[in-house]
This record gives sequence, C-alpha cells and structure tokens, in this order.
Amino acid sequence: MPPKKGKKGKKGKDEEEGKAFLGRPGNTVKIGIVGLPNVGKSSFFNTLSDKRVAAENFPFCTIDPAVTRAIVPDERFDFLVDFWKPKSEIPAVLNVTDIAGLVKGAAEGKGLGNDFLSNIQAVDAIYHVCREFKDKHIEHVEGKVNPVRDLKIISNELIQKDLAQVNTRFVATEKIVKRGLDKTQAPRELATLTKAKEMLEEGVDIREGDWNKHDVKLLNEMQLLTAKPVVYLVNCSKKNFLAGKSVWIKKIRKWCSKRSPGAPVIPFSATFEAAYLECTTEEEKKALLGDSKSPSMLPKIITTGYHCLSLIHYFTCGADEVRAWTIRDGRTAPEAAGVIHGEFEKFFISATQYRFEDFKEAGSLAGVRSAGKFSPSRGRTYVVQDGDILEFKHNAGGANKKK
Repeated sequence: MPPKKGKKGKKGKDEEEGKAFLGRPGNTVKIGIVGLPNVGKSSFFNTLSDKRVAAENFPFCTIDPAVTRAIVPDERFDFLVDFWKPKSEIPAVLNVTDIAGLVKGAAEGKGLGNDFLSNIQAVDAIYHVCREFKDKHIEHVEGKVNPVRDLKIISNELIQKDLAQVNTRFVATEKIVKRGLDKTQAPRELATLTKAKEMLEEGVDIREGDWNKHDVKLLNEMQLLTAKPVVYLVNCSKKNFLAGKSVWIKKIRKWCSKRSPGAPVIPFSATFEAAYLECTTEEEKKALLGDSKSPSMLPKIITTGYHCLSLIHYFTCGADEVRAWTIRDGRTAPEAAGVIHGEFEKFFISATQYRFEDFKEAGSLAGVRSAGKFSPSRGRTYVVQDGDILEFKHNAGGANKKK
C-alpha cells in the first residue's frame, strides 16, 4: 500500500514519480484470510473456490494454508467476451490464501503461532475476518463474541511480531553506527528503524507511516506484517445480514477508522453466501432474500481485495482469446508486456492502445479509429491505465511480432 503518492511523471517509474510502495514489486501477489479460530474464515474461503478446506468446529482445523484463485468480477471483460465470442476467455483472478486461526500469544509461539505468522508474512495483503454472529454450536476461542476485542487481539499479535523483528535489526544496526563501521547507509537505516520502532511501540501499524523510498526499501526487505494493506470483513449471521442490522457494525467501523484510516470495512454473511451460491435460478435467489435488498457481497469483497493490492488489468482481445492481464498500478507498457512473456519486455518496440470505454461507445475498432481515440504507437514511457486494450509489438525471437 503506498503512502502519499506524488504526481505522475511522464515516465511512470516509481523513483522518478517519487512514489514509494510498501510490499513486493511483482504482479503475482496474494491476499491472506486472517482471524481468530472459528470466525468463519474457511467457510468464507469455501465460497471463493470449488476447493474445500476443513471448516469443522474446533481451533486449528486449518493447518496448512489453502490457496484459490477467485475470478475478479468485471463487466468490461464480460462485454468484450460477448462482443468477440472468442475460443478462449481468461478473466483476471485474485490469489487468496486461507490461513489458520491465530490466538492471543501467537507472537510468542502460542497455539500454532509461529507457523501461522510466517504464512501471513508470505502474503501481500490481508482479509481480516471477525465474527459478529452468535452460535451455541460454534464455540468462540475467547469465550464469548466480541469482534472489537478480536480485532485488537489479532492486530496486537501482528504488531508484536513486527516489533520483535524491528528490535533485532535495530540493535544490530545501532552497534554498527556506534562503532563507526558505516557512516552512510547504517545511519540512514537506523533512522528508519527508530521511526518504525516508535510507531509499533505506540501501537501504530507500519502501513500508516509516511515513508520515503529509502525507508521503503529497508521495510520491504523485512516483509513486515503491519505494512500490508487490510480489508476488514465482518461475518454476520444470515438474519442480521439480511436485515442490515447489527449492534457491532458501528463499533467496528469506529475502531477501524482509528486503527486503519481509510481501510474498507465490509459486513457479509458466510452462511448467506454459501446458500446464495447454491441457488440455480432467480426465483431461488428471491426466495432466499425475501424482503431484504442485501446482495451477495462476494463481488465487492473480491474487487476490494484486488484493488487494495494496487492491482489493475488491461485487456488483449480477438476472435481467438479475450484475456484480462493483471499488473500493478503505475507500470509502463514494456512492463505490462513482460506479464505476457519476459522476452516481450526485453524486446519491446511499441504498443497499440485504446480505452475500453471508447471501444464500447464506438462499437468497433474501426469506430475507435474514426473517433481519433486509437493510439498506434505507445512507447516505453507510456503508463498503462486500468481498462486499456493493448497489442504489443516486439522483436522477441525474430522480426517484428505482435501479441
């Protein structure tokens, strides 16, 4: 998640724009489902995938993280598929990892803490699930339902794990500085670590800091847990979700607004979503909803997770294939070509580009050209925008080729 963004420069490179992104730089990123045991993480995961993981009523039933690729809903992609009627259609996907439940004291190794925290370290963003619903048949690891308390427990465990790592690095770097062994890099790193240490000790997540590119380089090496973007998911009972009422939602939003200003908070019901997915007709969906206007929240949850990772996608279109290609926001045309094949980036020549909105309005590629909204030769400095339709010219493996 980027701190404050600078204005976009012509070249679109992170350093040239002054932008500093926390997290790994690649496009193959994933979001992990995190929370206490028995809050509905695995049930939620099961609605995202045909792959089933254990969801029985006992802590630690999920030991090894399960992974799925959830299709990112996109009406633009659907339109292009309907228009081209291609032999193959490949939508954008969000990689989601189901991580077993944490417990209080996980940072000190309680429960299966260390393994689980390592699994969180391996993802790039977090779906933080808390439980609003009561069910006498599903025990709560803390005794009774209190989602605000649960959010505090998980957040504190992540902070404690980060603080332990930062302290270790701080002590080692401080020794180097005191001995005068490095008068350039080490003092700069110590300043970053000091700031990170103070934030964590005050209970503030790393992602909330205002970091420059030198800070971010060090923080990214450490893969800190609280540097990751968070989407808060409130698992409600089906009754409360359909009624749009819960005594906890307002309290949860208040806590989240102080803890992670701007982070999304999405109420949903894993029980409702499972039942909704079983509906095969519109009549069945209407019967399930009754008088409620609450829709399935899965599309919103998936797209919110996708965009919190700073992901966008561009399209390649034709009679053979319509495909949405995932890239990080701010990437240039050669970098976008590299998602298809590394050689395309290396031997990039140019790209044809037009916007989906212009294509839809014009009704055809010829119409886009006639309207003067077709760019025949975007160069290396062009920053790809969400919804671009691209075709690349490259010299990989011979004379000019296209993709």
